[in-house]
Amino acid sequence: MARSRDAVDTIKGYYYQFDYFIFQLIGLANETDTVTIEGMEDVDIFNDKQVVAVQCKYYAKTKYNHSVIAKPIRLMLKDYVNRTPERREIRYKLYGKYQSEQDKYPGTLTVEFAKKNLFTYTEKEVVHVLHEELNLSDKDIEEFLNKVDVDINAEDYEVQQGNVISGLQKIFQCDRFEAEYYYYNNALRLVKEKAVQQKMCDRIVSKREFLDKINNKKMLFDKWYLQFKGIRNYCADIRKQYFSSRNVSPYERFFLIECDTVVDDAQIISLIAKISKNWSKLSKREVKPFCPYVYLNGITQERLVGLKKKLQREDIRLWDGYDFLGAEFMVDSIIRRANYENDIKVKIINHIENLDDILEKATGTKMIYQFYLKEPFYKSNRDLCYGIQISKTEDINMMI
Repeated sequence: MARSRDAVDTIKGYYYQFDYFIFQLIGLANETDTVTIEGMEDVDIFNDKQVVAVQCKYYAKTKYNHSVIAKPIRLMLKDYVNRTPERREIRYKLYGKYQSEQDKYPGTLTVEFAKKNLFTYTEKEVVHVLHEELNLSDKDIEEFLNKVDVDINAEDYEVQQGNVISGLQKIFQCDRFEAEYYYYNNALRLVKEKAVQQKMCDRIVSKREFLDKINNKKMLFDKWYLQFKGIRNYCADIRKQYFSSRNVSPYERFFLIECDTVVDDAQIISLIAKISKNWSKLSKREVKPFCPYVYLNGITQERLVGLKKKLQREDIRLWDGYDFLGAEFMVDSIIRRANYENDIKVKIINHIENLDDILEKATGTKMIYQFYLKEPFYKSNRDLCYGIQISKTEDINMMI
């Protein structure tokens, strides 16, 4: 358990830095301004006025003391000293979140405080006095400290993440769900891709490039983010966004479900039964009775036949567009209206190739929900086609 908590804390620290990177990018004044991840420091901000190299630290469970800021500031000092005079037009920033005791920090970095508390340290039982090792005068130190900003009251993880999502919501003029599960999710993936590039030039991104690359309404989750978010929270958000309405309109709903390698027949039958129960209206009083369509991706035709037999035994009557043994698929057969008399509770689509024909000929409003594991398996330009990523097929039960 302890190791599990440590792993979560480590992941949280990475995402805190990623969020800071994203927030700096979307806050740039000019679209040509850039930010580098893992450059001179954790995050380097370049605009037409200056360069700011930022060390971003998340130590929410650690009390503040001078030693926790000393090492990053020593690294900044070494970087500054190694620069030629013409390359010293730079600012450094330490942005850190700590648990408590920030009042120990003096508020302003003075030469004496820095020499005593930051530049003098012990490593492997050897005392180091960094400013002496670098042959720096008090004037040199003061010149460096004037270029350092220290913020030890950084925002909480949740607050910073919320600010990032709100910023994306404003830029893309969308609701919060879209901001988090499309644009923020895409942003995290892009930042992770940039962070692991070997060359620094490949870890640089401009505001314009960044916004262009994340402008895509497609869920492709990083597995760590989904684990960190919590699968129950994610499923609850999906349910609230797409499946919370109690007044079910008489639409043609298509549930396209990718089956993983562990889901068994009983779980699939239970899932289809739940979809049928929640998204069907077949009473005599119903003016426009309806039932859902279901397509199962990733299973064999033999298994599909077995599942249909089990559905029938569970008294879940179905249509699949084949009216007799040896018949060809007929669109008109599967799009017939389900009602109280025929008691058809679900329509099974055998082949994804038939879906476009069904959508073309079916009347009324059509809504498509595609549940996929890694990549969408069906492409559509229809407005009411929603791609929903899942970690396993069984998760769908918590969504609907």
